[in-house]
Amino acid sequence: MTDLFTPLRFGDIALPNRIVMAPMTRNRASEGNAPQPLNALYYEQRASAGLIITEGAQISPQGVGYPGTPGIHNPEQAEAWKAVTDRVHAADGRIFIQLWHVGRVSHPDLQPDGTLPVAPSAITPKGETFTADGMKPFVTPRALDSDELPGIIAQYRQAAEYAMQAGFDGVEIHAANGYLLDQFIRDGSNHRTDAYGGSLENRTRLLMEVTEAVSGAVGNQKVGVRISPINAFNDMQDSDPQRTFNYVAERLSELQPLYLHVMETSIGTDANASCDMRQIRQHFDGLYMANGGYDRERADRSLAEGSADLVAFGVPFLANPDLPERLRRNAPLNEADPDTFYGGDSRGYTDYPFLEPSS
Repeated sequence: MTDLFTPLRFGDIALPNRIVMAPMTRNRASEGNAPQPLNALYYEQRASAGLIITEGAQISPQGVGYPGTPGIHNPEQAEAWKAVTDRVHAADGRIFIQLWHVGRVSHPDLQPDGTLPVAPSAITPKGETFTADGMKPFVTPRALDSDELPGIIAQYRQAAEYAMQAGFDGVEIHAANGYLLDQFIRDGSNHRTDAYGGSLENRTRLLMEVTEAVSGAVGNQKVGVRISPINAFNDMQDSDPQRTFNYVAERLSELQPLYLHVMETSIGTDANASCDMRQIRQHFDGLYMANGGYDRERADRSLAEGSADLVAFGVPFLANPDLPERLRRNAPLNEADPDTFYGGDSRGYTDYPFLEPSS
């Protein structure tokens, strides 16, 4: 029977287990939005995961949404990431990088020359964003011209190429959680009337073009895509998430990325947030990675019944660098400290204790 500790052939690599470290923003990059030695240690500590997916790495200066987040859009950042992948691989781990553009939820304080953030449509999201000077209200973004989109697609492709130079085993395209590609997909944030708005085919066009470009650069078996059908985070809504994301899964199947990573829960409330994730799984022919409040019992049950092929864990991995061993031994988990989630130093980052070796 398949469970969390059943090995899995994963594209060109073999996973010793099906426990994935989910991408989690930690705001601890150094100057130039490049990883630093502390980041390398953090990921090395968690190399017993079947797969690590890094925190989001922005594909361009325009894609930055928070201070202290790493990028993957220039040679210096790629070289800094190489120190991370080297440490993970030396510890017998496997690691993908998440490619990220935050779109409308950035702020002029974080943008080159203080310009407006960009989006599919000039719709102001409700809420606030975190800047170097603290929380500030979201601003009204600038709607992207259609002739700007090939440049953004090229940025994703270039970022994927830098990721290969940095030694990553693959890349994950972030199309979830209210960031740029998700903003194009959902009709609450996309009111365009051109070839990238209106119909499902049009609203999903940018994601498909990005997936094609990235797959063309690194090979489709090194590419995953993350979606969040019901997540209301960053003021996101869709009038029919089931129809929308069944379609997304079906279209992605045609492009054959290695896996679809689905955040099955929501941060916040959307009145339309009803979606049967099993339907999405049925519309996608590749590997399905489930994410959203799983424990070992629920994860094993989903794997055994075929509802998922892998399960991603977030906060439990943040606080438990040896999470696979703790799950294997049914050992108690360290409690995470929310005050140290974002920014800071080693405290709440690389100082969580490991289990004592079993006798």
